[in-house]
Amino acid sequence: MKSLATRRFARLRQSLRNRRYWRRYRFTTGNGIELFRSGNEYFDTLTRRIDAATHDVALETYIFCDDEAGQKISAALLRAAARGVRVRVITDGVGTAKLALFTDWLPNGVEHRIYNPHIFGRFGFSRTHRKLAVIDETYAYCGGINIVDDFDNNGARLPHPRWDFAVELSGPVVTDIREAFEAQWRRIRIGHKPAEMPGAGGEPPPDLGRSARLRMRRRARGDVRETGLPCVAFVARDNLVNRRAIEKAYLTAIGQARTEVLLANPYFMPGRKLRRALTHAARRGVDVRLIIGRKEFAALDYAVPFLYRALLRAGVRIAEYEKTLLHGKVAVVDSSWGTVGSSNLDALSLLVNNEANVVLVADPEIHDLRAAILTAFDESRRIDLAHYEARPRVERILNWLAYNTYRAVMKVLTVGGYD
Repeated sequence: MKSLATRRFARLRQSLRNRRYWRRYRFTTGNGIELFRSGNEYFDTLTRRIDAATHDVALETYIFCDDEAGQKISAALLRAAARGVRVRVITDGVGTAKLALFTDWLPNGVEHRIYNPHIFGRFGFSRTHRKLAVIDETYAYCGGINIVDDFDNNGARLPHPRWDFAVELSGPVVTDIREAFEAQWRRIRIGHKPAEMPGAGGEPPPDLGRSARLRMRRRARGDVRETGLPCVAFVARDNLVNRRAIEKAYLTAIGQARTEVLLANPYFMPGRKLRRALTHAARRGVDVRLIIGRKEFAALDYAVPFLYRALLRAGVRIAEYEKTLLHGKVAVVDSSWGTVGSSNLDALSLLVNNEANVVLVADPEIHDLRAAILTAFDESRRIDLAHYEARPRVERILNWLAYNTYRAVMKVLTVGGYD
C-alpha cells in the first residue's frame, strides 16, 4: 500500500507533467470548428472554399487520386489559379502516382511539389502522411481524409463510405497550420523549378501570416483551460524537433483520463508506452474502448491481435470494425478532449512519417465525434477474452510470428526507436 506522502508526490509529479504538456502546444481560443464524417462532405466544402479564395490555396495530401473526387478538387485548383490565386500542392512520392491531371497543373499556374519521390529518398524512408489545406488566411483543414473517392479501396468498391474524419478550422489555429505547410514547402523545394505563375510573374504573395503571428505573440500564454472556453491546438510530428509530439499528446490525455477513453485507429501497433497507458487507465477504473480496423493489410490483421491479451486482461474493451474500411484516426477522452488527424498508432506514423492532428478541448464537436465512435463500436465485432485465448494454436503462432516480424522491421526503420 502506498503511503500518503508517496501518493501526494505522484500527484504533484503528474500535475507538473500536465502543465508542461499544456505549455508545449499552442492552445488557442476563439476558433471555429466543423467536423466532417465523410469525404463527400469534406470535398464539397473544400471545393466551395477554393472557389471563394482570393489570394492563396495550399494543399498537402498523402494520396491524390485521378477519380471523381480528385478531378473535382483539381478543377477547383485550376479555376483558382486562372483568376490569379497562388495555388500550391504537396503530394507524397509513394502515396500518389504520377497522374495525367498533373500535366495540366504547372502550365496553368498550379505549383506542385513531391515529398520524397522514391521509397528511400532525400528524407530517408519518411513519407508525408498529412492531410492539410489552408485557404487564404481564413480556413484550414486537418484530418485523415485523402483526396480519393469514399467508396474506392485500391480499385475495389466498398460496401459503405470509408469511415473517416476531417475538421474545418477558422481562427488563430489557422496560422499554425499555414506555418506547418510553409515549412514543408521550403523543405522540399530542392529539385523543383520555380513555377511561372501566369499574370503574376512567379512572385509569391506577401507574408500573409505576419499579422496573425503578431496577434498570437500578444496573447496571454496562461493555461487556456482556465477560461472554460473551447480551445484547439495543432500538433504535428516530424523528424526534426517534434519527433514524438503526437504520441505525447495521446499519453498525456490517457494519463489524465478519469472516466472514459474511446480510441479508433486502423493500424494499431503502438509502442509499449502507449499500451501501458491504456492498460493502466483500464485498471484504475476508466472505461477504455478500442476500435481497430481490419482487412486492408493481411500482415497487420495477423500481427495486431498479438497485442490483445494484455489489453483484454487489464479490462480494455476491443472491437474490430468490418462494416467498411476504417480509416479514421480519432480519440475522445472524458467527453472533453478529442483528436482528429492523420496519425495512425503504429511505428511509421509515430516515429517516421510526417503527421498532423488537431487536439480539441471542451469543444461541442467532441460530442459528435464521441457519438460516431460509440456507434462504430456497437457496429463492430467484440473480442472476448475467453474466445481469444481459445483460438487455434496455428493462429496463435501466426499472430506471434507476424507481430515479431513487424517489430523487427520497425526496429530497423526507426533505428531502434520502436519498442
